[in-house]
Formats: sequence, structure tokens, C-alpha cells
Amino acid sequence: MTNHTSEPTLRLRIYIGESSRHHHQPLYHAIVLKAREMGLAGITVMRAVEGFGPSSRIHAANLLSLSGDLPIVIEAVDLEERINALLEALEGMIDHGLITTDAVHVRRYGSSHTMS
Repeated sequence: MTNHTSEPTLRLRIYIGESSRHHHQPLYHAIVLKAREMGLAGITVMRAVEGFGPSSRIHAANLLSLSGDLPIVIEAVDLEERINALLEALEGMIDHGLITTDAVHVRRYGSSHTMS
């Protein structure tokens, strides 16, 4: 099923380290739980194989430099108001990382959940 929405939608990306924590649990998991609690359409956590942040220290997943802090990217697409509400809820959870948002056009979405 193809759905189109004319309402403003945003893609949220959160870049953190795998070792980041919130209340003794992985931060990425705490973010997923918060997004589900708030009724977002969905969220995905991706572990990167290599990257660096402000420290310029390379974090990589290979045998020669096995990092315990691989880059994590968390991504969600939803209505602008829902993404903004999630961002407000995350204010006290993320102490370092990078958060980006950009406008997207939703062209295709499953029939089980709508963004309206």
C-alpha cells in the first residue's frame, strides 16, 4: 500500500557511542523504549563498522583495533510534532553525541501504522 502524507515529516538521526549509558542500560535501548512509549511510527538502531567523533579517535570493528565503543546511529521518521516531542524527552538522556533532523517526504509506508 502506498500512502502519501502532506503533513510535515522529519527524519531524526542520533549519533552516539555504543558504550553510552542511561540509568545503567545502553542509551540506544533507552531511546528506543522512549520512542515506543511516545507512539512514534518506528525507530532503527544501526551499529557502524567504523567512525570517529570530536575526539578524532577512530572506533573500528576489526581484529587489529577492536573497539568497545563502536558508532551507533539511531534513526526515526515521523510527523514533525512527534519528532520534536521525542527530542524534548531526550534532553536529559543524551549528554554527548550529535543529533540531526531533516525534512523528508513519505512516499511509501505500511498499512499497519499511519502518520496521521
